[in-house]
This record gives sequence, structure tokens and C-alpha cells, in this order.
Amino acid sequence: MDALSDLSVLVTGGSRGLGLLLARQCVERRCDVTVVARDAAELEHAVELLRRRTRENTVTGRVCDVTDRAAVHEVVERTAADQRGLDVVLANAGNIQVGPAEESGTEAFRSAMETMFFGALHTSMEALPHLRESPAGGRLGLIGSIGGLLPVPHLVPYSCAKSAVAALAEGLHAEQAEHGVTVTAVHPGLMRTGSHRQVELSGDQGREFAWFATLAGLPGLSMDALRAAERIIRALERRRTRVVLTPAAQLGAKAYGVAPTLVTRTNDLVARLMPDPKQSGREGRSRWQSAVSALNDRAARRLNQTSGQPG
Repeated sequence: MDALSDLSVLVTGGSRGLGLLLARQCVERRCDVTVVARDAAELEHAVELLRRRTRENTVTGRVCDVTDRAAVHEVVERTAADQRGLDVVLANAGNIQVGPAEESGTEAFRSAMETMFFGALHTSMEALPHLRESPAGGRLGLIGSIGGLLPVPHLVPYSCAKSAVAALAEGLHAEQAEHGVTVTAVHPGLMRTGSHRQVELSGDQGREFAWFATLAGLPGLSMDALRAAERIIRALERRRTRVVLTPAAQLGAKAYGVAPTLVTRTNDLVARLMPDPKQSGREGRSRWQSAVSALNDRAARRLNQTSGQPG
């Protein structure tokens, strides 16, 4: 029997992409699942997709902005009441800012921190009292990124927020161990979730979109999103402290831990290859870039990434 079978689960950012697949993994384990997202129409479609995979357990959608702690409190309390407690919580809500930090401006940093760090913090603080009461032993999963372990040029607001999520996850893991709650820090590398359709762009937006969409969908560098979701759920089942997904991400994290100065200098060279802030007039990917990232475009359609940038 799977360790997460028949449990009560809450997934934030669960209406599309990785969050939708994490919810699907839990549904297939006969869990009662509540998915949370800001967009009501997108959430409704996600719930329909998840309900097609089950006849036994319940799937519920609740609209909530995770930057609002009072709203998170209400959703957590209602979910715990309806599902007779909470056993597993996955804080996945996020956004991605792509472009030079100076062009992105302080608002991009604020948005990243509010959604990814404070969203994870609000979810954690509201869920922990319920997770400590779980007969199965509560599990909290915080979705970070390799960008939180290894700063990436033109993704600086995102990296800052994800590094804060990493610290939160490992700090809470130490503090909650005595209460029987395990906290798993999840740091994916590039995944084919279709998230390139949702990025917030600055600088030369056409070229910024082109490089990010291409790398995020490049076979060999990026990871199939379903496989990533399966590994994340297995990590929670095994109560792992940290999981880093994709060989490239694992190599980058180890290199930065051993030789941070060398990696930073390498990033200097990477930054010089990135698009200049000056507008080029380019609107999207070239034909070859679209071809190599076709898998990610298909993932976008499959994983409810219904809006965003043109390709």
C-alpha cells in the first residue's frame, strides 16, 4: 500500500502545471484532495480533470490568493473540517519573472517574495497545527527550485524567493521533527510543465521568452513533468528532507556548494550570453527553438496552462 493512500491532502497552486500533476498523483492514491488557486475558471477545469480519475475519493477546488494569510487560514480550516483533518500539504503556488534584474525592478522582487515565499510561509504556518494532529504523521512539501540553490542570471527575483523557500523548508524540518511532522524541500530543475506560457517578462521580452521557453522544453536538459511529480510524491512518502530533480540541477547544486566562486564566475559568462535589455523587435521563438521545445508546448495544453505568452 502506498504511504499516502487514503489521506487528506491540500495542494496550493494546484490548478495547472506541476501542481495539477501533484494533485493527480494524490488522487490516484485515493486521497481526498483540495486544490487551491487564484483563477476560478482555471480551477474549475482542473477539478474536472482530476475528478475524471476517481470515483471513490473527493476532489475540491477552492479559490484563494496565498499572499493573503487570512484567506489561507480560511481555506486550511475549511479543508481540515471537510476532510476530517489534514495529513499532507504541498505548497506549490508560484510565478516566474524572466529578464534582467534592473529591468524587472523592485516590484518583480516583491511579487516573487509575496507569492512564493510568503505564500509558502502562510500555508505552512496555517497547516502545521493540523499536520501535528495527523494520525498518519503530517507531511509538508515546499516546492523550491534549483534557482534557490544556485542563483541564475535573468531569474534573480525568482531565485531570491526560492532561496528563501529552501531556508524555510529546512528550518521547519528541524523544528517540527519532534512533533512527528516531516518537511520536504523540493528543488526541481527545468521541467516540461508548460510554465513558459505564464512567465512575467522584462527587458527584450521576445528574446527573453525565446531563451526561457527553449531551455525549459529542451529534451535532455528538462524533465518530463509527470515523472517529476511521481518522484516528488515518492519523496514525501519516504519522508525525505530534500530532493533535487534532474541531473543538471543536481550537478549545479553540488558544484555551487563545493566551488561557489567558480560557479559565480561561470554565471558571469552566462549573463553575457543573455539578451540585452534593448528591444530587438523579436516576438518569440525561431523555428528551430519552437521545434526543440515542442514537448513543452504540448505539456502546456495538457496541463491547463491556458493563458500566457505567444510562442
